[in-house]
This record gives sequence, structure tokens and C-alpha cells, in this order.
Amino acid sequence: MPGTSGAGGPAGAGLGRTERPERVGEQGGPGRSGGRAGRLGGAGGAGGAERGLGLGRSVPGTGSTAGPGRPASGAGSSAEPGYAAPGAGAETGPGRPAVGSEATAGTGRPASSAEAAAESRRQVSGAGPAAGAGRQVPGAETTAGPWHRAPGAGATAGSGRPAPGTGVTAGSGGPAPGAETAAGPRQPGAGAPGGPLGGTAPRRPRLSGAALLESDEFDPCALQARPTDLLRRRQHVRAGVTAVVALAVCGALLGLPGDGWGRDGAAAPSYARNPAAEAALDPAAVKRVGPAVWPGATRRDFSVWPARGDLAGDRALLRRALAVWARPGGAVQSSATPGTPVGPPMGPPQLLFAGRVDAVRVVLFHDGLRAVRYAEPVEGTAGVALDFARTDGADAVGSTALVVSRAAGNVRYLTAPWVRETAVRNLLLPAKEPYALARDAHGVTDPVPSPAQTKGCTRWNTLQTRDGSGLRLFTDLGELAPARLLWGRPAAPADATGPEAREAWARTACQLTTVRAHGVRSVNAWRFARQRLPEGAGLGAWLCTRAETWRGTGDRVLAQFLVPSPEVPAALAARSEGSPACGVRDPRVLAGVLWQAPGGNRYVLAAGSPDFASLEVSGGVEGRADGPVLAVRAGAGTEADLDGTLRDGTRRAALR
Repeated sequence: MPGTSGAGGPAGAGLGRTERPERVGEQGGPGRSGGRAGRLGGAGGAGGAERGLGLGRSVPGTGSTAGPGRPASGAGSSAEPGYAAPGAGAETGPGRPAVGSEATAGTGRPASSAEAAAESRRQVSGAGPAAGAGRQVPGAETTAGPWHRAPGAGATAGSGRPAPGTGVTAGSGGPAPGAETAAGPRQPGAGAPGGPLGGTAPRRPRLSGAALLESDEFDPCALQARPTDLLRRRQHVRAGVTAVVALAVCGALLGLPGDGWGRDGAAAPSYARNPAAEAALDPAAVKRVGPAVWPGATRRDFSVWPARGDLAGDRALLRRALAVWARPGGAVQSSATPGTPVGPPMGPPQLLFAGRVDAVRVVLFHDGLRAVRYAEPVEGTAGVALDFARTDGADAVGSTALVVSRAAGNVRYLTAPWVRETAVRNLLLPAKEPYALARDAHGVTDPVPSPAQTKGCTRWNTLQTRDGSGLRLFTDLGELAPARLLWGRPAAPADATGPEAREAWARTACQLTTVRAHGVRSVNAWRFARQRLPEGAGLGAWLCTRAETWRGTGDRVLAQFLVPSPEVPAALAARSEGSPACGVRDPRVLAGVLWQAPGGNRYVLAAGSPDFASLEVSGGVEGRADGPVLAVRAGAGTEADLDGTLRDGTRRAALR
């Protein structure tokens, strides 16, 4: 543009132009200036700048290149990136000074000995010092490196648009004649009025990403010390004190007041808080039946048992029993018959007994489905026991007695209020009369040696009771409810109290150990066949023993063979679980054994119930017989398959 300065001197300072330059808006982001365009008369400006023409374009008459590697017209030399050709008005690249120029661009070193003069002129003209780059003497044309900003007022902040009256283009466009500057990141004091001549204060520049990473906050070697958080420390102290107080309160609640038990005894911590659960665990809501109810009741079962025991009014004991029932702790010894749920009561249960028996406090409950026994020692807190037994569907005979205590191999029973007499009969001695068993005022019997806890089978004590309808016989099988002993056909069994029943049970009683702790309600023994033995050995008998459970499933069936000698126990021929054989639904059974005659010969003996028309054996020995019995001679260790045919032609296999 005509009138612009050529090489070497300041061009915009002596033109005397007074028109107000245009204002260019700020450009954000790294490498762009945020100041306003300078006015005429500012040091470092040029008298009429052209719009930047882009990289590689030159302006005539400037004597310098406007882009990397391309010469300006009339210059006679070309400047490569980072190198300036000698002479006035030459551009300097990043870090290299131009020979003969008056300022450095990007290196921080003085380009000539005119450093002091340049400083003086800069103060007079109001130009701000360059920040982070070298110092520039007004009038020197400089191309700043990529991270340096050419100093001087009047620089535009746009992208390639010069402010009128300036000779500097700041941005990415081409250079202006006479004052070409490639602006890097925003530098304080560049392009904003605010020097000694007046104007607004310079805005604080925005740091680029590289400058931010080089600050002290990101220096790993810098020590950053902060004062301790005293408020948080006080909060931690208060929380610790609160926790200690809570533990002390819990320890007091679970302590040992009174007789050595806490409020809930050996129960685990409470896990449910709802009205129904709380009502079920309230000792005041426990159901109690009066002693005058059962004589006039239409039915007789556990629902009409009166609440008995010298501790029936001890609410603390009842509370502990209910709490342990609902949530037994890890130290509680709990047991349950198969198929019995062990959850908390669905509502307030019925109290049957609460008293002291054999140095323990015992509580018996009934909730319509189960009988529950809670026991705790009188002294100390160890050895709490909780037993469950399913008793739904119990009639007057099924609710005759419950086990209230076990100690030192003995058992005590709590009998129903309608039981008139109690006695003990040894099942292995059928001819021996039973001896009377005393009871206290609450219906608790004296201790009786229990067969459920003995290892041998030298004695099998049973409980014989008498009520208004006759004698009953019960045996302890290690459960809360004793099992009833029966005798006869499955369709119409009777209590095993007659002479024939006692003789048969005397030889098969030891087989009751196979049904211990199985939830047995009753055991029926049925002699389903008699057989004349070979070689005149006498008359043998076949027994079918079926153990019915309270849950109605899992019944066990035993088939046994009895030799003529009454002192020889029964031989187990077959055993099955879950089979309907020998029961009300299917009163048929077939079994066989390998028997040795007194002369030494061996025979396969088989017998079926009266419904069998013929029997057949195959495999290791072959044989067939009409009728429900069979005897075939066999060798030692013979194995054979046994089948039978019923009178209706149905084939049946032997019991397995």
C-alpha cells in the first residue's frame, strides 16, 4: 500500500493521521489476542495496513516475504521458516534473529546494541512489553514464532483482518506491509491500549493448555501443604463416642439381669418389626386354655390342653422362649422332624406347659401345626435347646403325650389331661407285667430309660397309658412326639397291647432303630403269612412293619421273617421307603429270604399276602408254587428274582 514504511524505520508514528481505527472483536482460544485494535500514533503501528492475504502471498513494496519460503516482490531475497534475510525490514522466524534488525522475535536475545534506545521509545509510545518472547524495538518488523506474540500496540485480534491505521496483522492471515507479525498465544500488553498514554486496563490473558501444564499446580516437585481438617476430626470423635455408647447400650440389653438371661435370652438380633410378628412374640398374647374346657369339648387334641406348669405366669421366660423360637441364635441347639417348618409362629401360639424339669426350664407351645419345646438351664446361659415336631391332624390318641425332658438317658412325658394311668412296659419281655409310672400334679411323669438313646437292644421301654377307651402303647424314637405301636391288618389296626401283639413285637422291636428321628406317627406290625418250613423245621411267620409319618410321605416298610424259635429275633428280608405296600391304599406285600435248615440245606423261602395266587423264582434258582408261599432248594450265596401273580392276574415284584 503506498505510503507504508519500507525497511527499517517506524512507519505509523509520523503520518499524523487522526481517524479512529476500527475495533475488531476478541477471538478466544489459544494463540489469539483478546485486545482491541490500536489507535494512530501508537508505537509499532503502520500507517495503512492491508488485509492479510494468506500464507505464501507477498505485498509489493515491503521488501520481505509474507509466507514461508516465498519471496516478496522487490525484495531480492527469500526467507525460509525460522530464518530472516539480511537487511532492514526482514522477518525473523522462531528463535533466529534477523541480521541488521533492531529486535529479536521469540529468542529473548537482543538483536543489536540499540536495546536501551528501543526501551526508551517503547515507554514513550505506550507499547506494552512482549510477554514470554523477545523484546521488540518499535519499527522493527518481526515474525513471531508459533508460541510468541510480537509486541506493540495496534495489533488486531481477528483472524487475518488488520485494524485500520495499524501495520500488524494478528492471526492466521497474511502479513501487512511494513509491520508483518505472526501472532502466537495471547501475551499481556499486546494489542490492547493501556500504556502510559491512557486507555482501558489490559485484560488478563487466558492461559493455553501448555502454559497450564507448566504452572506450579502441576509441578510434581512442588510441596503443597494444607492445614488439617479440624472439623472433620471433631466429627470422627463424636461418631466414635456415639458408637461406644451404642455398644454399651446393646451390651446392657443383652446382659444378664435377674436369673442370668437378657430380655430375649439366647435369641439372635431382631430382624423384623411389623405388627403381626410383634403380636406373635408378645407373651401377654399367648393363648391359654382353662382346665375345665377339655371335658366339654367336642374334640380332644392339643387344642384343648390346659396351660400347666409352675412357670406358666413367668412372662420373662415366655418372652425368651418366643424370641428364640422366632430367631434362634448360633448357640441354640435346634432339631426338627423331617418335613417340619422351623419358622416363627404365624400368630400367638398356645401355651401347653411352662415349668422347671430336671434342672432346666421348659416351655411347650402348640400352633396348630407344630409342637415346639424350648429348654434353658436354670443356672448359666449355655445349652439352650429348641425342638420342633409336626403334629397336625392329631386325634385324641395322637395327642396323648409329649416329651418334656431328656436327661442322663432318661425321658419324661407330659401327658394329656384325659390320661388316667401311666405305666412302663419292656417290649422285649412280653410276659412281664408293666410297672406303674408316677406323675406330678401338672401331668409330668417320672424319668424312664429311653430306648432311643441306647446303643444296644437289651431293653425297649414303652409308655403304656389308659384313658376312657382303653390301653395305648407308645415308644420314644428320639422325637418330641412318641410313636404309637399298633398290631393287625392295615385296614383295621389295634393297639399292640394284647398277648399276640406283644409276642410279635418282642421279636421285631429292635428293628425300630431303623425309623428313629424320621417323624414317625405310628408303627403297625402285620403278620401277613405263615409258612410250613422244609424238613419239618416248624412253622415260620412273615411280618410287615410299616411306619407312618406325620407329614404323610416318606413311609418306611420292613418285611421280616420269624423262625419257630421265640428267642430268635426277626430277620430283615426287605426294606423300602415311600412304598404304599402293607398300607391302607395297597395292603399287599411279597418278600423272600435265603434260609438254612437245621440239617444244613439252604432254601429260598418266599411269602406274599393272601391276595397272591402264585409265586415264581428265577435267576440263580428256578421254581414256582401255587398259593402265597414258596420254598425252593438253593445253594450257598444264591441270588434269585422273585415275582408273584395276584388273583386278578396282575404281576407284582417283591418288596425292594
